[in-house]
Amino acid sequence: MENITNPILPGFNPDPSILRVGDNYYIATSTFEWFPGVQIHHSRDLVNWQLLPAALTRKAQIDMVGNIDSGGVWAPCLSYDDGVFYLIYTDVKSRKGAFKDAHNYLVTATDIEGPWSDPLYLNSSGFDPSLFHDSDGTKWLLNMIWDFRKGKASFAGIALQEYSPERRQLVGKVYNIFKGTDLGITEAPHIYKRNGYYYLMTAEGGTWYTHAVTMARASSLTGPYEVDPTNPILTSDQLDQQKLQKSGHGSLVETQDGQWYMAHLCARPIIDKKCILGRETALQKCYWTDDGWLRVEGGPFPQAQVDSPKIPISPVHHENDYDDFSGTDLKRYWNSLRQPFSETWISLSDRPGHLRLKGRESMQSTHHQSLLARRLTTLHLVVETAVDFEPDTFQQMSGLILYYDTADYVYLRISHDERLGKCIGIIESTHGQYNEPLESDIHIPGGLTYLRAEIENSHVQFFVSTHDTAWTKVGTSLDISHLSDDDADYIRFTGAFVGICAQDLSGQAKAADFAYFNYQPAQ
Repeated sequence: MENITNPILPGFNPDPSILRVGDNYYIATSTFEWFPGVQIHHSRDLVNWQLLPAALTRKAQIDMVGNIDSGGVWAPCLSYDDGVFYLIYTDVKSRKGAFKDAHNYLVTATDIEGPWSDPLYLNSSGFDPSLFHDSDGTKWLLNMIWDFRKGKASFAGIALQEYSPERRQLVGKVYNIFKGTDLGITEAPHIYKRNGYYYLMTAEGGTWYTHAVTMARASSLTGPYEVDPTNPILTSDQLDQQKLQKSGHGSLVETQDGQWYMAHLCARPIIDKKCILGRETALQKCYWTDDGWLRVEGGPFPQAQVDSPKIPISPVHHENDYDDFSGTDLKRYWNSLRQPFSETWISLSDRPGHLRLKGRESMQSTHHQSLLARRLTTLHLVVETAVDFEPDTFQQMSGLILYYDTADYVYLRISHDERLGKCIGIIESTHGQYNEPLESDIHIPGGLTYLRAEIENSHVQFFVSTHDTAWTKVGTSLDISHLSDDDADYIRFTGAFVGICAQDLSGQAKAADFAYFNYQPAQ
């Protein structure tokens, strides 16, 4: 029997919602401004996880063009009833200041791999929605309530309202069923029914190092809810930064043989409490006490190694980390910013055996970037690509990028200089401050240009090669610790990505053709 090794979903995979249907387990996670929306992973043993097609793949389902950084898809909830999968999610349009424009939607599918329906709008009273299917057939939407008023607690409780599948809308009274514990910042509600009790699991303490999972219960769905006397049932040991941190936002699943597990988000600090990989997903084994409360085995702190259930091990297939762009469809691990993949800016067919990116807006744009990236899942790796790109002006750029958001990225880019001609250099943005770390760009010849990034913990070293020449360093090792949730002076929620991109600020849509992309984690 293999152990479960945490995190089970490394890299940016926060806010897990776990579900079992028969012998199959699914986890849905937040994707924020990255497209497609809502990653879904599948397992048959809770040890090995495979990425399935994402749920939100069309602009009709999620239109994020213009969404703020760390907006977009927050905290999806995956559930199942009578042959139908239900997915609830929030599209956050604004989040800074007093107000949060957070719209909650429902999509459904009869197959976990889709197609998923067009969205049904539910409400905008707060984020972290979930859908509870009661044993009497009724369905109930929960979400935290956001209160913008001065002098009020922003996290104002947990709303509960019935959802009518027949009328396809929320109906009846809105109940505020739980105001939270002294930890505060009460969010991420999930309800589970067991032995005559309704159990309300919430996240509290903020999605930071004080993050936690708390539990309350009631004999009636609308309450009153009794708080677990030993809360929090899960949190992190802040005195040991080598262990999983930021643990919270839990979701429960019961195995076929009656064992219980909690999926929760966590993070791994690299340096100075900076988690470059973002918030990840872990699993903890749980049990119920004789007096009917849930406990985490070995808790309340999360474990890196957890006993797996007594289920046969079921290996999964993972897509090759070397992509030669020879297929007709992109591999599932690829993502774009805020928008679907479209022939207007990306193509596998314009030049067979290559991926073509047509240059559009800058790395600062929240609208129409031509950027293709995948999550960093480790900080011990080498990334390589090769690009055929012949710019005519400094306004045309293409290359290899490490990207957090519009304010923080490090970019090895090819461009054009009036004196040098085709050249290579580095662009760095730290907290929105633009910089060019090299004293001057470096001339490179025409034709295919090979680009390489060697990432080790909180630093990256870039390299370039042309015409099969040896790798040459470009600049010195750069600090990438600012590519993290923790480095900015405001709250943000995503993780670091690595990928390829093209910009053409002249409006000519200059194309860059990439021959391959190789993501090589250290062995």
